[in-house]
Amino acid sequence: MKRITALLLTAALLLTCTACTQAGKANLGLTAEVKPATDFTAKSNAAVYDKLDFNDKQEYEFATRGLIDAPETLELKDKEGNILWSQEAYAFLDEYEKAPDSVNPSLWENTKNNHVYGLFEVSDGIYQVRGYDMANLTVVKGDTGWIVFDTLMSVECSQAAMQLIEKNLGKFPVKAVIISHSHADHFGGIAGVMEEADKADPSLSIEEQLASGKIPVITPEGFTEHSVKENVYAGKGMGRRSNYQYGVLLTPGVTGKLAQGIGMGQSTGTVSFFTPSYEIRQTGETVTIDGVELEFQLTPGTEAPAEMNTWLPQYKALWLAENCNGTLHNLYTLRGAEVRDGAAWASYLTEAISRYGKDVAVSFQSHNWPHWGNAVVNDYLVNTAAVYKYINDQTLTYINQGYTSDEISNMIELPEALNKIWYTRQYYGTVAHNAKAVYQKFMGWYDSNPVNLNPLTPSDSAKKWVEYLGDTDKVLQMAKEDFDKGEYQWVAEVTNTLVFADPSNTDARLLCADALEQLGYQAESGPWRNEYLTAAQELRHGNANFTASTKSTGSMIKALSAPMLFDYMAIVMDKAALADYDFIMNVSLPDVGEQHMLRVKNGVILVYANTLSEEADVSITCPKDALFAILTNNRETVAQAVRVEGRAELLALMMEHMNQFPINGTNPFNIIEP
Repeated sequence: MKRITALLLTAALLLTCTACTQAGKANLGLTAEVKPATDFTAKSNAAVYDKLDFNDKQEYEFATRGLIDAPETLELKDKEGNILWSQEAYAFLDEYEKAPDSVNPSLWENTKNNHVYGLFEVSDGIYQVRGYDMANLTVVKGDTGWIVFDTLMSVECSQAAMQLIEKNLGKFPVKAVIISHSHADHFGGIAGVMEEADKADPSLSIEEQLASGKIPVITPEGFTEHSVKENVYAGKGMGRRSNYQYGVLLTPGVTGKLAQGIGMGQSTGTVSFFTPSYEIRQTGETVTIDGVELEFQLTPGTEAPAEMNTWLPQYKALWLAENCNGTLHNLYTLRGAEVRDGAAWASYLTEAISRYGKDVAVSFQSHNWPHWGNAVVNDYLVNTAAVYKYINDQTLTYINQGYTSDEISNMIELPEALNKIWYTRQYYGTVAHNAKAVYQKFMGWYDSNPVNLNPLTPSDSAKKWVEYLGDTDKVLQMAKEDFDKGEYQWVAEVTNTLVFADPSNTDARLLCADALEQLGYQAESGPWRNEYLTAAQELRHGNANFTASTKSTGSMIKALSAPMLFDYMAIVMDKAALADYDFIMNVSLPDVGEQHMLRVKNGVILVYANTLSEEADVSITCPKDALFAILTNNRETVAQAVRVEGRAELLALMMEHMNQFPINGTNPFNIIEP
């Protein structure tokens, strides 16, 4: 805020002292076409070759090592012929000897590595299917069947991965599924690996589950809560923002979408969800499955709120979940999520070194490729830990020196030795926005300048700036001159202000798009490239009216506990419409043995667990799943499944006003314009 204010004031002063040499609106020659890289961008990208050792091919060698089989082309479609996942779309990579001017050479190398796909051997008995979705599907061979680690994001992708495994390694039953953490790209494909009816009974001990012949689904403690919270509570907002982060609306190409640092992007198939049958609750817990010993290390608050590593001693193999990824990861992810703890992340990696570093021969993970050799793996762990710890600690140093979030993100740089390591490069997360995450974790959004306590909305502020600036045509002429000087960040800032003041200002939209496009071409981070290029596309062609990157079975909302469903109702409900109401509703759920009291207090739903009121205005009795019908205002199902006593009109009132955003379907709100 302070930076853009100062810059706009500078522009205003320039307007008053610079003679206007052309009357009326200038023809800036702007078009809605995708542009090539400018000379400034080409020189910026070319300079990357002098900063990094492109002769170091270790990551490429590891990405290609152990390949057993891969189809000549890989493109997965649904029954209607819609493409759900494609490596074929990146065939253009083979047409270039080096990175084109419109791509950061470092991101180009990562994209080529992520374009390597197929079935790979990690070690004798451990295999991965990579490049069939953003994440990997891993299987470990037991005495009689497979232990599956993570199941990709889409059912269609996990089915294709299992078919490739069966084609080359034989068909064996799934003996257990282990989900490393609470992000959808690791559990969404579970229905492609097993049937929900085959899941083991969670009321049994893990030994009894294994003996039952059913399939245990094993997760870290807190998996269900954090999975559904992240994907449901803020799901619509995250879904729309994911379009930007993952480039869902972009076409792969040298001026379009490339790799994301942890894969080629999100698949767009069907996402499923099964609740676990068993949760790991402490580090060091050991379970033997089909003859394979597994020791678990809990790592909460790292890449996910619920996450765990797994040690396989007979293989001397360490499964690192998403705590090491072959790239700098996010302490804050651009689609939105809880801020992660860089210091805790580092501490769990050093704990892994202490527990397993002496014996480890290979590490493998949810994304990208394994690392082989004891010294290599230990370096991999310590260098990754050092990066997260440095960002945490140096940000705190700057905080205590009085710097603000935006100042710190422009100041902080990794030590040179850490900055040149290929597997800690900024392909996914960046040092700049991770430093902002640390600031947010410790200091929050406020920079202590009271001007910023309650600023105007972006549109209102922009309109006042335009009013003060006066001649927007002159501003655009100056911005075009700065664009021609390669000052793309400033041009994007000032023209986007004009867009928020007047979205119909075509020149402002097109020039902002051109500036964002060049920033995207220069970005080393795949998500940053996507953010810039998606915004440019929407400025040129409008909101694409598409937000759902995957198809949902609805299983995640239905998996919410009753209190969490009530909380979600409170989020969806039109609180203003019930602002004058104060009533009590008893809710009895015999199938799960629960009773709850809801008080609707002036538009707020307060939840009293394990409580019923003797003075309730309305009481309902129903199966827990019927709460979903209340949430979605499905009156027919409610009439059949819900018994109502007392003032039934109060239930109808709540249902009628569960309408603040669509629970199913898309919510394509604007981002780059008001």
